[in-house]
Formats: sequence, C-alpha cells, structure tokens
Amino acid sequence: MSTSSIDRYAVAGNPVAHSQSPYIHQQFAEQTGQLLQYERLLCPLEAFSSTVKNFANSVDDGAVSRGCNVTVPFKFEAFKLAQSHTPRARLAGAANTLRFDQEGWLADNTDGAGLVRDIQDNAGVELAGAKVLVIGAGGAAAGALGALLAERPHTLVVTNRSLDKAQALTHNHSAWAENHGVQLHTRPLQHCGEHFDVVINASSSSLQGGEVPVAATVLRPGGLALDMMYGAAARGFLHWAQEHGAHGRDGLGMLVEQAAEAFAVWRGVRPRTESVLTSLRIKFATP
Repeated sequence: MSTSSIDRYAVAGNPVAHSQSPYIHQQFAEQTGQLLQYERLLCPLEAFSSTVKNFANSVDDGAVSRGCNVTVPFKFEAFKLAQSHTPRARLAGAANTLRFDQEGWLADNTDGAGLVRDIQDNAGVELAGAKVLVIGAGGAAAGALGALLAERPHTLVVTNRSLDKAQALTHNHSAWAENHGVQLHTRPLQHCGEHFDVVINASSSSLQGGEVPVAATVLRPGGLALDMMYGAAARGFLHWAQEHGAHGRDGLGMLVEQAAEAFAVWRGVRPRTESVLTSLRIKFATP
C-alpha cells in the first residue's frame, strides 16, 4: 500500500518504549476513518529539540510528519519550540502536543482537559467545591493545574520536594485561581494538609519506583487518589491509597482522554474514548 497520503505522528520522550500512545491513536484513526501512522520517538536528554525538528522535517516513504505528543521530561522544552500557543499551553508554560503547521508550529497542552474528564466523567468524582492536593510541580502538574482550577474546587494545594518550583507554579496560576474563586496554596511535603477529597500524584516518584512522598493522612477515607502513571509504575501508589481507605486510580483514563484532545487538535474530530480505555484496562488489569 502506498503511504503517499499518510500523515505521520509520534510520541516524543525519554523513556518512551512503554508508551501506549501508538495503540491509542491507531484506534482513534480506525474509529474516525483517518489515515495516519504513529510511532515512538526516543529523544536523548540533551537533544530533544534537534530530534523533534529532524522528525518534523523528515519524510518516511512518502509519509509527512504533522505533529507529535510530548511526554516526560520535555514538556517545558516543547513549549519553547513552537511559534504559537493555545491559551491553556500559555497558562501552563508547557506543552504535550505539537502541531507542525506550515506557518509555524502550534503548542497545546491537553493534559489538564484529559485529567479533568477522567476524574469527573470516568471516575464520577466532582471537583467543584472539593479539596484537592497535587503532588509535583513539573510539566505534568503545570499542564493539569489550569484545568483543575477551572472546575472551581474549594481549595487546591500544590506540594513538591523543591518548594520553590511549587511556588513558581502557583504564582503563575494565582490570577486564574482568583478568577475562579479557588484558594490556591503551596505547602511542603511534610506539612501539606490532611483529608483531601482528591489527591493527584503528578511527581516522578512512581516512574522512579520511589515511595509515596506524602503521609497517608492526606487521604480522606473514600476519597480519590490518582497517579498519572499507569501499569507497573502506578501499582505502589494504588496499593498505598487502597491500604489507607481511598479509591486508587491510575493514569490510563487521563492518557486516553488527553490523547483524544490531541487527536482533535491534529485531525479536527474528537474520537470516542470508552472502548479504547476498556481495552487498555483489560491489557493492564488495573483498577
């Protein structure tokens, strides 16, 4: 079959071999009748920019590169590569989606929209009026914070090992939080608060196989504890949450929902997510 009319996409990151994005986007393509190919793009830590630019400029057997998703640890770098930015990318200062437009690259951030949709639509947990804790202040947290605040929780606390990073993140979102009537705070890991309705692990602790960096008292019995990781990386956090009476949830739902947002940015149509998420749940057999 000729690939002359096929558009090409990738997920760029390090590590990237574990990524389910190729499977997800191929499912979306079949569902919506789109002709495309999607691959993994391993970027050396010191050569993200050049690797992505080479991919954007390359033609593989007639397939033309049209965009890429960006995962850890390059979301802040991805933002800087683009000539134009969506409002949610500007608020985050980070991007997980690049579209290679001829007039200049577009940077977007679909992480927050994907996270909120998974929490509210898939998990059935309302964020309005809730007490929310976000662990971490890197690209994942930056992408999620604006969308979380837009749902008007009562309080949102950001905690991180490097408190200055958390303070910089909340400072960038302070006006947004005020506009939505949300109390936004930064607190150290050891004293970040207790009994949160929703706890979100956006740190790299799970990916690195480390211990959960906060005390179990942050959990409210029956509350939601969500790790943005999935598969083996998330199991420790899920076990910890369930052991202390919370409902553990991994990041598969967020992954699928943010991918659907990115697909819409690229292709102009938003695919359905239910069947794709169900198939991944079966594959990973996680709660």
